[in-house]
Parts: sequence; C-alpha cells; structure tokens
Amino acid sequence: MSHTKPHTAWWLAAAITALSLANHVNAQTAPATPSTARSTDPAKPFSFFVTSEGPGKGGNLGGLAGADAHCQKLAAAVGAGDKTWHAYLSTQARNGEPAVNARDRIGQGPWYNTRGAAVAKDLAHLHGDTLEQARLGNNLSKTTALNEKNEPVKGAGDKPNEHDILTGSQPDGRAYADAADHTCKNFTSATDGSAQVGHFDRTGGGNTSWNSTHASRGCSQENLVSTGGAGLLYCFAVN
Repeated sequence: MSHTKPHTAWWLAAAITALSLANHVNAQTAPATPSTARSTDPAKPFSFFVTSEGPGKGGNLGGLAGADAHCQKLAAAVGAGDKTWHAYLSTQARNGEPAVNARDRIGQGPWYNTRGAAVAKDLAHLHGDTLEQARLGNNLSKTTALNEKNEPVKGAGDKPNEHDILTGSQPDGRAYADAADHTCKNFTSATDGSAQVGHFDRTGGGNTSWNSTHASRGCSQENLVSTGGAGLLYCFAVN
C-alpha cells in the first residue's frame, strides 16, 4: 500500500492539471454566443441602436432635447456615453419655430450596431437618395436593428409586437409640411395628434419603410401600444 499511494496522488494531480488546462484553453477559444458578442473592431464603432425602452409617456418625449437625453442615457448605461447621441426625429414648423429634419440631426455616418454590422454608410445610403440606392436599400432590418444592450427588438410575430418606431418623418428623413400633426405636437403631447412611425423589421403597414410606414392611432402610451409599438426610438451617434 505504501507504494500505491504516491502513484495515486501523482495520477490525481496530473489529471486535475490537465483538466484545468483544457478548461482554460476552451474558455480562450470558444466563440462568443450571438446574443452577447459585441464588436471589438475599432473600424466599426458602435453608433446605432433601437432603444430598449421608451420614456413611457407616449408621444411626449420632452421634445427633441428630451428624446436625445433618453438616447444618451441608454448609451451611457452600456459604456457608450462618450459619444453624442441623437434621436432620429423630425419636428414640424409651428409657433414660429422652423421644421427640423431627422436626417439633419444624426451626423454623416457610417453607422454600425453593437455587433459591428453596418446599418448604413452615409445619409444617402440610409435614405435611398438615388434611384440605385433606393433599389438596393440600406442594411437596417430586424437582424441589424438591435437595442443598446445588444439584444433583438420584438417585431411582427413576437409578443408583444413593438416594431413601431417613432420618427415623425417622411421616407426621405424630412419633416412633413402639411397642416396635419405627424409628431404628437413635436413630441411634447401624450394626448392630442398622432405620430408617423417606421417598422424596423420591414414588415406590415402596407410598405417596408424603416422610417415612415404609418401614423400611430394617437399619442398616449396606450395608443402607441395598440398599433404595435412601445414608444421606441432610433438613436444614432453624431460623432
């Protein structure tokens, strides 16, 4: 027995060492799961997301400033607060104030999601400014329109469906110039008016527009939910 104990102890120690080494190698080489993998490529900086939640006050976002602050807060919560984030929203001319176009608020691009996937290379690509660009389309889809937490957003077929994204914009990214309210009183009202929304998943609503699919039923949180939304926003890094 005195001869077998040292041999047994050596064998156990060797087995433990081999197992630890294997676990270390596996941890270093195992690919990250798609749900948690974030881009580490500095050439593809995180610069676009759909908000994981809205402010919860329907179409009253506190105007453009309030919406931008919401984007900034969510970005900061995931370590991207060093960039300047703006909500993709247009406002209409009213009370002596000029209209603001969503496309003029978000920088020049390119924009990438949390995983480094390209959404659009510039404003013309994002909005399909030329016939060729419109025919090909941008890369914004249910696959690429992730929230700031690197998670998919609920779209058509999910429960609940939250594919309505507030934009107040025409397909070219500009504000409406008619007398109707397309922006919940420039995103300061949760009662009167309506807001134009897009579908990030390119499904339903009679067209496949990401930024201008249909009008909401109203501006209350309940009305936004009833038409397939949650008061979510597109956020773009300006710099």
